Amino acid sequence: MPNWARNWLTPAAWVAGVSAALLLLFPYGFPNYDTIYALVWGRELAHGQSPDYGAALPPTPHPLTELWGLATTPFGDGMITLTMIGAYVSLGLIGYFVYRLGEIWFDRWIGAVAAAIVLTRAPFLSNGLRAYIDLPYIALCLGALLIEAKRPRAGWPVLALLALAGLLRPEAWLFAVAYWVYLALPTLTGRKYAYMEVNRPVSREGLVWLGVLALAGPLLWAGFDLITTGSPTYSWTGTKETVETLERQTGPVDLVLYGPRRLGEVLQWPGMVGAFGGVALGLAFLRRRSLLGVIAAALALGAFALLACGGLAILPRYTMLAAAILAIFAAVGLLGWRLLEPDHPWRRRWQVFAVVVAAMFLVWLPNQWDLDSRVDADLTDQARIERDLTDLVDAGAFEPLCGKVAVPNHRAVPRLAFGLDVEPTQIVSASEEGVPARGYFVAPANQEVIHNFILDPNDPTDPSFPPPKGFEKVASNDSWVVYRRCGV
Repeated sequence: MPNWARNWLTPAAWVAGVSAALLLLFPYGFPNYDTIYALVWGRELAHGQSPDYGAALPPTPHPLTELWGLATTPFGDGMITLTMIGAYVSLGLIGYFVYRLGEIWFDRWIGAVAAAIVLTRAPFLSNGLRAYIDLPYIALCLGALLIEAKRPRAGWPVLALLALAGLLRPEAWLFAVAYWVYLALPTLTGRKYAYMEVNRPVSREGLVWLGVLALAGPLLWAGFDLITTGSPTYSWTGTKETVETLERQTGPVDLVLYGPRRLGEVLQWPGMVGAFGGVALGLAFLRRRSLLGVIAAALALGAFALLACGGLAILPRYTMLAAAILAIFAAVGLLGWRLLEPDHPWRRRWQVFAVVVAAMFLVWLPNQWDLDSRVDADLTDQARIERDLTDLVDAGAFEPLCGKVAVPNHRAVPRLAFGLDVEPTQIVSASEEGVPARGYFVAPANQEVIHNFILDPNDPTDPSFPPPKGFEKVASNDSWVVYRRCGV
């Protein structure tokens, strides 16, 4: 087999295998609130309309996901299937990139253990199988890091991937600028650095073009906001308003209080202890192998902290990029002693630390099983509720569409807007906007639906909102009851 074929087919087979295994173990993934909104907005773009951001508590628009919605519009309802394929593949790519980074920096066993840690953490599974944009963002960032690990000072390929990632999350803007500075230092200062053993300095003209590429993410995002809303800062200000409405933790004080806890929710305590021990031991005894990974993890955590201080929410999924890199160092904590000389004085001490961390993982194993099982149960229940809502649309429960459709809270808005092919503002959150005098009202059929249809613990809405007077029941299934009033 030619080398070029092996270079592509091996990772493709690896990713396909992992994605298929995830599909067998967790077959009920579905697009979350933010992603289904992006598909609706992308469809509006495909029809030559500006995205309708006027419904109750809309999520932050992300240009790349809306462009994905635009590109997949010709497939109709198949947009959701394609999006979920992308979600499973993104998880597979993250596992592969973590494995390859661990293999390049240390060895294949460390890479394999790191990938296993990542692919069994509940937040990766829960957010990934709900098609959150954070997973393709993490895959793009890890892909850029892998290119740099294989070919130091690779330049434009790294910045190109970070530019795409910068259309999903603003942290990538900081990574791109930091990487440009790293490339530019020898040229701008005229000095030689240790890392300059690999390549010659970039020319000044080349730095200009690389600088444009480094700034592509924020410039394109601002341009997208300007075209679609008239304000280049709409995404930033809208996100901060949502953070305030939902009373989420944010700011420097909450960062200190809750930031480490959010990272711990992803890695769990065995992963945290193993990772930070692995970082310390790696820097002490495997410095050249460890340095790029430690810098990458520090940048990821620094970007998370900076945005949290700027007013964005402190959520576990925003720490997952750092957690993916730190999982490699958790594997180093377990297996890095093998890379020391047999007579190294710290080899035995490292082995003792590894035994302690391995024991922590074993003791934690039942808890990890429970967490992953809860992901499976939640996905199954919530996917069934979402599917039941779609089934009512397909069965014609909303025909004729004689007015707006009221729902108990804003979670159902994008799903109905997608299914009915209407603007999101045609779907009204009864808890936040009241119920129109005519049209439809969708009520939960039982307490289980109410419990599973709250997006955020600080959500101010009430999904148990009762059906209004004058509306008559026209359709129902196991999860939902549809009421209608088409008269005056």
